[in-house]
Amino acid sequence: MQALVVDDSSTMRKVLKSILVSAGFEVIEAKCGAEALERLQRSHSDLALLDWNMPEMSGMELLEKVRSDSSYNAMKIMMVTTESEAEQLDKAIRVGADEYVMKPFTRDVILDKLQLIGFSQ
Repeated sequence: MQALVVDDSSTMRKVLKSILVSAGFEVIEAKCGAEALERLQRSHSDLALLDWNMPEMSGMELLEKVRSDSSYNAMKIMMVTTESEAEQLDKAIRVGADEYVMKPFTRDVILDKLQLIGFSQ
């Protein structure tokens, strides 16, 4: 299984990568939505974890682009965000996010959310 971690913070990418690798994922990284789209065009991912607020292309913009392309229908998407407004989170789910995690989070929260969207350990 392959996961794409998209976050402008190298520290956050490192933390998420560590959790995902321990759960059996091969992980690729991107620092913004535009770079993530390039990575997705070159390599299939089963899962994407998207930061909400990033330069160049936000996680929400990336979510909208990915969900508008049927070739990514099977990919699960989890928003990983400091965004706490219920209206924004509801919009992400309506647009096509499968789940979301609020920062700060623990390893167990990520693993629990992965199980909720169909990835067992």
